[in-house]
Amino acid sequence: MKPNILIRKIYSKRSLNRLNKKITSLGTNCKLDVNKFLNTKIVILITTFIFCLVYFEHGYLLSPVITILVYILYDYYFLDYQIKKRINNLEHDAIFFFEVLALTLQSERNLKLCLQITSDAIDSDISTEFKVALKQIRLGKSLTEALEDLKTRIPSKNVNNVILSLIESNVYGNSIVDSLNNQIEYLTDKRILEIKGRINKMPTKISVVSVLLFIPLIMLLILGPVLINYFG
Repeated sequence: MKPNILIRKIYSKRSLNRLNKKITSLGTNCKLDVNKFLNTKIVILITTFIFCLVYFEHGYLLSPVITILVYILYDYYFLDYQIKKRINNLEHDAIFFFEVLALTLQSERNLKLCLQITSDAIDSDISTEFKVALKQIRLGKSLTEALEDLKTRIPSKNVNNVILSLIESNVYGNSIVDSLNNQIEYLTDKRILEIKGRINKMPTKISVVSVLLFIPLIMLLILGPVLINYFG
């Protein structure tokens, strides 16, 4: 969606293009657009500034600081954080999706048909994006054009590498199965390393939680008798 006149006057073309790219990478199911995102942001920032200015003591000092903080957190939560979550989900779903696609390609060489079969058989975010690409093909786009457009909706570089392999296979007619299996193996290894990393971090997290929970109890046990004698 094209930004309205007010938005184009406030933000540079480069900033709007970067924002539109981030919103696009949130996927087909994302209901945001540039106008809605920025209009809501402007209203929230103005409301925050006025509220802090009116209701906080020394609001003239706090309101700019809090407004800037809201500005940063708004972009982070609704864009960067959601994109990060989506990358993780896509890479998780991609392993099974491309495994099924590789098996389908072993019995059927038509890439478009195999993508259709795999997308219909699997219910996930990545299969939804491929369904959109296949719908674009039915409306007149070539398979290569639809896959290139698909890449703009996928924020994961690893998944886009697989899509690039599909594009090259469609353009040059080379076999995709071996390349697909290698990409699947890479995604699987990456997933395993991420899980191991989380497991390795668990003792540290548990230690921090234990300290926060048990130190107050220990202090209460130590100081309890002293406080009872003092106030008794």
